[in-house]
Amino acid sequence: MKIWNRQISRLKCFILLSAVILVACDGAPDNRDPNPFHLPPEGFVADKNKGAELFRQNCSTCHGRAGSGSNKGPPLIHKTYNPSHHADLAFHLAVKNGVRRHHWQFGDMPPQPQVSPEATGHIVAYVRSVQRRAGIK
Repeated sequence: MKIWNRQISRLKCFILLSAVILVACDGAPDNRDPNPFHLPPEGFVADKNKGAELFRQNCSTCHGRAGSGSNKGPPLIHKTYNPSHHADLAFHLAVKNGVRRHHWQFGDMPPQPQVSPEATGHIVAYVRSVQRRAGIK
């Protein structure tokens, strides 16, 4: 009888532990960000002309007209932001997450949640076109 009770107790523990594991693995919500890099969807085609207007609406207050900088933020038309030093992904991550001050005396850049991944792609196309015109490659 003792062996039988011990086996029943083990079986109950096994069933209880299995139930806990199943609930823990299956019942938790998925909190992962579906777009951690803030990139536009596959097949997206950036338009520098749309980017110019989006830049004016969302970026020029701090980064100045045409990315020339202001007393609130650095110039994006500067060799520091050339594509080999700050890839396009850096701009997408800056918009999504903000940026800690690291190259300039300005404060941290806060995240810009109102700027979609697609809008960011257009803005980057605009900034890169202005950089190329300024000889930054």
